[in-house]
Amino acid sequence: MAAETFQFDLVSPERSLASFQASAVQLPGSEGDLTAMAGHWPMITTLRPGMARVTVDGNVLEFAVVGGFAEITAGNVTVLAERAFEKGDEARAALEKMLADARTEAEAAKGPERDIATELVYDFVHLLENMQ
Repeated sequence: MAAETFQFDLVSPERSLASFQASAVQLPGSEGDLTAMAGHWPMITTLRPGMARVTVDGNVLEFAVVGGFAEITAGNVTVLAERAFEKGDEARAALEKMLADARTEAEAAKGPERDIATELVYDFVHLLENMQ
């Protein structure tokens, strides 16, 4: 029995990175990782830096996403990312620069803002570990 599919779209301000039928999408939600499949309850979630893993015809495609949000319905998953990259060397170089910038901001932050900035640094480190 074939898995049900739904429309998946990944868009960043620069371009549309992906648009195809998928059977599952794993996303780095700001409240925790989540997996969407056909028939998923409608929701909107913000995203943290992480890997979006999309299952298409039994193959898993990986995209690095940085911020933005995802709209999930029973028949669609649309990711509107602040920045998004196909997994690869170009993505790694851009993410390493973002990590350096995040570390600088975390060191300068005070109070509760420091905690938020430190969490962002952790998310970038974890994302880069998953790029290998």
